[in-house]
Amino acid sequence: MRMSYALNLQQTQKLIMTPELRQAITILQMGAMDLTDYIADEVMQNPLLESKEEPAEESAQNQDTPETLDWLEYFNDSSDTGYIPRWRDEDRSPFDYFVPRGPTLNEYLLDQLCLSVFTGREREIGEFLIGNIDENGYLRCTLDDVVIHLGYNMDEVTGVLNLIQSFDPVGVGARDLKECLLLQMEYLECNNAPARIIISDYLEDLAAGRYTRIANEIGCCVQDVQKAADLIRTLDPKPGRRFAGADETNYVIPDAVVERVCGEYVVIVNDSMLPRLTISPFYRRLLMNEAKDGETRKFLENRFNSALWLLKSIEQRRLTLYRVMESIVKIQREFFDYGTRHLKPMTLRQVADMIGVHESTVSRAVANKYAQTPHGVFSMRSFFNSGVASTGGGSISSKAIKKMIEEMIRGESTSNPLSDQKIAMMFAKRGISISRRTVTKYREELGISSSARRKRY
Repeated sequence: MRMSYALNLQQTQKLIMTPELRQAITILQMGAMDLTDYIADEVMQNPLLESKEEPAEESAQNQDTPETLDWLEYFNDSSDTGYIPRWRDEDRSPFDYFVPRGPTLNEYLLDQLCLSVFTGREREIGEFLIGNIDENGYLRCTLDDVVIHLGYNMDEVTGVLNLIQSFDPVGVGARDLKECLLLQMEYLECNNAPARIIISDYLEDLAAGRYTRIANEIGCCVQDVQKAADLIRTLDPKPGRRFAGADETNYVIPDAVVERVCGEYVVIVNDSMLPRLTISPFYRRLLMNEAKDGETRKFLENRFNSALWLLKSIEQRRLTLYRVMESIVKIQREFFDYGTRHLKPMTLRQVADMIGVHESTVSRAVANKYAQTPHGVFSMRSFFNSGVASTGGGSISSKAIKKMIEEMIRGESTSNPLSDQKIAMMFAKRGISISRRTVTKYREELGISSSARRKRY
């Protein structure tokens, strides 16, 4: 067989992820706040994009009537001693009064240290120890490390540590959980001997609910162990957590709002916080008429196409989100009427078939997004869940089953709590086929302890 080289033309189809397609996919799966930041970055990079925000103050000023102006003049008049203007300085923002910055745990402890010590050596040791306290309030270095690093003796370091452990919040500066809880017991001046013994030696057994074993080993009745456990649960295992992340508050902004109007549900895509993007008229005119240089025209054309694609992607995201939420409302109508217990099983494929897209598009559309409903704000992905078959031929969503389990356990007898098998039998009486293992799985997902740990003696 003779071998030779030759050139052949062949026509094939390939799926290529262009940069524009990647951008559209990225924008689709962004939440409202992330999309706002993304648009701000694009406006900074693309000179042809302009964001127009219409402040409410301007629109209010344009709509002022003579009567409104008279009222404003009246309230600005300080001659009335019964009315004191709150802000006279126009340059100062009134929001500074409503959103104060709270101190961090480190700052809070340092303020107490400055009022408690009077020597430079104690202050240096205290600042070093406080600097090694983590956000939960625990000391993350040994006293030997402090002695080696600062060169002071152990008695001085121990004395300053004892002083810090007397600061607020109670239990701060502890080296482990046992010390933290014991410090809080001392502060409360609690003389519950079983509670102190349990904290010192039986914390693992307490977490596992082995009250009978603890009672036999420490020589008391189970009821005393139960009372000691109740007391220990009132203590704070992380005394510094109320200071941690004070400036990292995460707000949930719904991407879609579902409102009931005249017996029907209306879907509104919440894009009010997004800036209104437009093409700069100056650069558009420059591109159409005045751009003579080839490099300049090429640059402007690329930026112009990029801006148009961004606008198209944002509009496509809004339309897809609206259609997905509208389909969810149609399928989950009973949920919007009556609440969580009436959620139906629903899959991504069902919604994808209704709006004529791939289910991966639906998955991206509901990712990191929330919907405001008459029953509260819910994650859009929470509407998609599996189901459990019922004897009537239908199915019930897993979230509805969890809600029913939660209600059953809430109404149980504390002295004789419901086991997972009993709960499964109660579901069977209601015509819902569910196994004990499934009940256990759902109960653990709800964060509810087993019947042995819920039992009250």
